[in-house]
Amino acid sequence: MPNDKAQIEAWMAQMNAHTPVRTRAMFGGHGFYAGDIFFALADDNHLYFKVDDSNRADFESHGMEPFVPWPGAAPMGYYPLPTAILNDPEELGVWMDAAIAVAEANKKPARPRKKKA
Repeated sequence: MPNDKAQIEAWMAQMNAHTPVRTRAMFGGHGFYAGDIFFALADDNHLYFKVDDSNRADFESHGMEPFVPWPGAAPMGYYPLPTAILNDPEELGVWMDAAIAVAEANKKPARPRKKKA
């Protein structure tokens, strides 16, 4: 199911109160960027933040499980953001900073473009 535009706008407003964020529609969902860092995604009206070993336990302590894009697919490195965190502006900022740091640390270098012949 596609994301509700009003929900995306609400999340943008909440996150922009902490860090400038932009969004882009992609693969039926939405990607969230801080600058050029892709740190969150929305799918089926759920918001997921980027995780690795540095912040995974925070999500798991709230009972969150990894994002699985479709049944039988491998889990991805994103976990749903707990509602309690989303509703607390200060905590949201802390969790955003952690997700942005994870995404930045794991960012793959851009591939060089081929020159036209």
